Amino acid sequence: MTPVSVIRGSSPIVLGLPHTGTYVPDDIWAKLNENGQKLSDTDWHIDRLYDGLLADVTTVKANFHRYVIDANRDPEGKSLYPGQNTTTLVPLTDFDGVDIWQTPPSDAEIDARREEFHTPYHAALLAELTRVRDMHGVAILYDCHSIRSHIPHLFDRTLPDFSIGTNLGATCAAQIEAATIAVCEDAKGYSTTVNARFKGGWTTRNYGQPETGIHAIQMELAQSTYLTDEAAPWTYDTAKADHLRPHLKQILTALAELAPSLGGTQ
Repeated sequence: MTPVSVIRGSSPIVLGLPHTGTYVPDDIWAKLNENGQKLSDTDWHIDRLYDGLLADVTTVKANFHRYVIDANRDPEGKSLYPGQNTTTLVPLTDFDGVDIWQTPPSDAEIDARREEFHTPYHAALLAELTRVRDMHGVAILYDCHSIRSHIPHLFDRTLPDFSIGTNLGATCAAQIEAATIAVCEDAKGYSTTVNARFKGGWTTRNYGQPETGIHAIQMELAQSTYLTDEAAPWTYDTAKADHLRPHLKQILTALAELAPSLGGTQ
């Protein structure tokens, strides 16, 4: 299993898919406990949900599971949300704070996983963002995520359906954030929040440098918007998804149309 899969397109949009992969090497699988082997914290079916929504879009997908190593965490292990419950570069617990390992990884094992999985994913992502920017003068990274809508260990109350993250506006032009918000707020029956519990992970913060011509925005979807239940077997609900997908398509289309107006690199 290769650590990353890339589909190259000619659009100014690059979709990042860091958490939809479920591959766990056998030696690592054997060290997970029964809870860890459930792989509950997967961004289930996110690749399927976004498939075909925008012509000629580039996708960069991590095939490995976040329990192997989290592609959306700082490779040096710095916390995204100091003082709040969160998971680490190689998580030791699931989102509910429950242990996932029989044998937790050593520092040497984490270093090895960083080189084998985390580094190739980000090398591929940077290469695609650079290629797209060279084509258009601008690239927009749309980082695709989903999570259960109710996880008391991580956040109070129920998570809104659309959680938009731009690190308080730092990772993209204001027009990108505004266009995304406009579509979400116009989507009847769905709730929206901006830069609340999820302000954008390491990927969004690292690559979102508008002054270089690379913009980034994170979308965290509540899994209740497209799964039958937010529990195993994590069934993709076609009816729910078919209701949600037009809004996601509208976001991606709006961003693609907006890109030419953002100008080139500085």
